[in-house]
Amino acid sequence: MTDVEIEYCVPCGMLERAQTVQTAILEEFGMEVDSVSLVTGDAGIFEVRADGDVVFDKESDEFDVDAIVESVGDRVGATA
Repeated sequence: MTDVEIEYCVPCGMLERAQTVQTAILEEFGMEVDSVSLVTGDAGIFEVRADGDVVFDKESDEFDVDAIVESVGDRVGATA
């Protein structure tokens, strides 16, 4: 199964955005993922990782919840 981490910048106020992504992933995949955890960070970070691999980085990707969920979906069940 897949572990997802959403690392977000606390000082930048990105908690709500991180929670939105977390909710969307859980609604889409439910028990197909082991965890979807929020990881606090700083320096403007907003990354989504699936099993340690970056599937979204705000520095190089446009923020789109559906696209992030799709990227995570490419990893869900891939190791099964």
